[in-house]
Amino acid sequence: MEVPGLAHNITSPLSPCEGMIKDLSLDAIQLCERDGSKSQDGSISEMEELPVPQNIKISNITCDSFKICWDMEPRSKERITHYFIDLNKKENKNSNKFKHKDVPTKLVAKAVPLPMTVRGHWFLSPRTEYTVAVQTASKQTDGDYAVSEWSEIIEFCTADYSTVHLNQLLEKAEVIAGRMLRFSVFYRNQNKEYFDHAREAQENRMLPSVKDNSGSHGSPISGKLEGIFFSCNTEFNTGKTPQDSPYGRHRFEVRADTFFNPDTNLYFGDFYCMYTAYHYVILVLAPKGSRGDDFCKQRLPSLDITNNRFLTCKQDEQGDGGLVFHHAQDVILEVIYTEPVDLALGTVAEISGHQLMSMSTVNAKKDPSCKTCNISVGR
Repeated sequence: MEVPGLAHNITSPLSPCEGMIKDLSLDAIQLCERDGSKSQDGSISEMEELPVPQNIKISNITCDSFKICWDMEPRSKERITHYFIDLNKKENKNSNKFKHKDVPTKLVAKAVPLPMTVRGHWFLSPRTEYTVAVQTASKQTDGDYAVSEWSEIIEFCTADYSTVHLNQLLEKAEVIAGRMLRFSVFYRNQNKEYFDHAREAQENRMLPSVKDNSGSHGSPISGKLEGIFFSCNTEFNTGKTPQDSPYGRHRFEVRADTFFNPDTNLYFGDFYCMYTAYHYVILVLAPKGSRGDDFCKQRLPSLDITNNRFLTCKQDEQGDGGLVFHHAQDVILEVIYTEPVDLALGTVAEISGHQLMSMSTVNAKKDPSCKTCNISVGR
């Protein structure tokens, strides 16, 4: 299977092999035996003279690419025509397994000056631990390969989505956001025990906690950002907050301007679905200059609070000049507020509806096959 041009535009090496960089083209992806012995079709043979890669170094890691280089003894170096790269998820060390159908984990690359870039969203996923080992090979006139022994095995972990990838998700979310509906409160549903604990053990406050692993696997906020989840969606026909919730029968409500005002920054965090027709957008509200704000500035696309497709805060030009708030109708918004919240700022009351557990997004996995909310990098 020919796969030309998987890595381009290499500019600034960050490795001991500095000054030797060129564009890499992985010209084929093939299966090869992990132990360096002859494969079933007899296409790989062993030649001790070929140098074994030493001191493998991985650098410039992204969510779907990395640079790799190594040292080699000079003997027979000029005879090397290809590199065999054995790439596996760390939890699956069987070298002949497939991540996706018909895509092997053995990469065959033309021998180019190092370091070289390995790139491909069909075999690399974000936030995933991998093992990698390398062989040098020399293609013979009869089509066989003479190979070295395998190098040592190196472990590394791919990175989160960058702001480039998040902006791609943002653009996809904007397409389906729908019209804007007015709202006036943020609300958070939990069980009675949650609020009792906040009153008795947390000085009447709800405290931020680390976000779970729901949503996109490459999201830079999962497992890192601390905050408190709130909702703001209203029923389109009544304009009121829904009376059902998957999270508990008790609801804390607070005026929207308590969290969302000109002293607050707004960030796009994620866009996903859970094998259903519903799509979720995660937004982050952070007071300007707060620790949460500093975290988001480095990792998330910022949104204009007065002009975006998801959540807005504007001056009421026709009324009393106060703030008016709108949310997108066609996506479910999950709003993370990054600071502690005193229960005295709002009210806690029991809702009249049902606790719909099937709608919970706690640690929910994103549907990797959805064309609406996926982008062309690891899921």
